[in-house]
Amino acid sequence: MTALTNHSKAGAGRTIISVDAMGGDQGPATVVAGIYASARKNPDIGFILHGPRDELERLVTKRKGLAARCEIRHAPETVTMQDKPSHVVRHGRDTSMWSALESVRNGEATVCVSCGNTGALMLMSVMRLRKLPGIFRPAIAVMWPSQNPQKHNIMLDGGADIRADAKDLMQYALMGASYARNGFGLARPRIGLLNVGTEEHKGRAELKEAYDLIAANARVANFEFVGFVEGRDLPGTRCDVIVTDGFTGNVALKTGEGIAKLISDLLREAFQYTPLSRLASLLAYTSLRRLKKRVDPRRANGGVFLGLNGTVVKSHGAADATGVSSAIKLAFELAQSGFSAKLAARVASAALLDQDTPTEAQSNGETE
Repeated sequence: MTALTNHSKAGAGRTIISVDAMGGDQGPATVVAGIYASARKNPDIGFILHGPRDELERLVTKRKGLAARCEIRHAPETVTMQDKPSHVVRHGRDTSMWSALESVRNGEATVCVSCGNTGALMLMSVMRLRKLPGIFRPAIAVMWPSQNPQKHNIMLDGGADIRADAKDLMQYALMGASYARNGFGLARPRIGLLNVGTEEHKGRAELKEAYDLIAANARVANFEFVGFVEGRDLPGTRCDVIVTDGFTGNVALKTGEGIAKLISDLLREAFQYTPLSRLASLLAYTSLRRLKKRVDPRRANGGVFLGLNGTVVKSHGAADATGVSSAIKLAFELAQSGFSAKLAARVASAALLDQDTPTEAQSNGETE
């Protein structure tokens, strides 16, 4: 095993990631294993690790060289998956989640990463980091395996808020475009609005209104609006970003996870059915490994909270070390791109456009 480069100071010349070590289903040992894997691959990352000091020091010292890359912040309490978000906000000052967000709020770290309770993390992030000026509702952007060259599409909202009106959906489009531009390097991302059909007359009233708002902002925000898209386009090539409300997005996300597991289980069952099928699985081993890696949700782990004064990456609660490492990699890439500042500028420019856009009555020469 390759040892880490030894440095005298964890933050010397590095991008600092604040990590909630206590939120995951598999405990802090898995989180520490994940950051160690990231540290070995990338010498430019440093960590502030939050949780019970004695436990974290014991885990970190077992990984050669990791102590030189980590600063441990003592936080004796943990936010569990059963905790109500409102209770955590009122009584969670001693939790590792609160401490991890404070490091971003105070400018000590660029991005916060947590595997913890999604509702609590979102509410606490809004309370501690605050929303960007002009943002009505933050959103969770998640990556969806696709046939596009970047290998993933972005869908938002993934469950931050089940409600979304036309202006919310327009802002999701702006934030999704900024994420695609800075996360995937797409100069002109293609945006689609999820609906029950692609025809303009279909869908709820707020979707039709959102259609017009997104189209109006496409030129100034430098993205291409492809119009309404359907569920089949989530893994497709028609667009790079799919915009929807949090209820629909979360149902789609969990459905996709379930289908992926079903296909994996059925393939395993089929290849174990007869001696001949087991032989076939050996012959197809390389191709199956490539397929597994391509659709492995651990390698696309990390939903990004968009619309805040700071970047927060939500890792899956059941993530293993590979999943945690993927979330750390995403956090580092967003930090390196200056994502938060660029997103704020994009939203501000669109807000000005919205104020300057005449209403239908004004366009017809009417006055109040």
